[in-house]
Amino acid sequence: MRATKIKMKSGCGTSNNLLEIDSIYLTGSQNDSFYKKDKVHDYLVKNPGGIQVDIHPYPDLIPMTSPAPYYEKYVKSSPNNTTGDNLLSLPRE
Repeated sequence: MRATKIKMKSGCGTSNNLLEIDSIYLTGSQNDSFYKKDKVHDYLVKNPGGIQVDIHPYPDLIPMTSPAPYYEKYVKSSPNNTTGDNLLSLPRE
């Protein structure tokens, strides 16, 4: 599957904080749609390498959890030679 766009939390449209992503649009599954980041996280825990960012070099999404006390589930792209996270470079809605 590919992540093709992101939707940020309300009021965070220009943020570059991965924790402020609300949902991610996934293609290549039976239902191309936006999925909440915690659901994408849970999918990746069970299916490592199952989703890539639709920007060259197509890095895998990786499940992450924020530090205590919140333990918020989120995802990021695997590190590569780009300066920022490829996930945040996707188009936003």
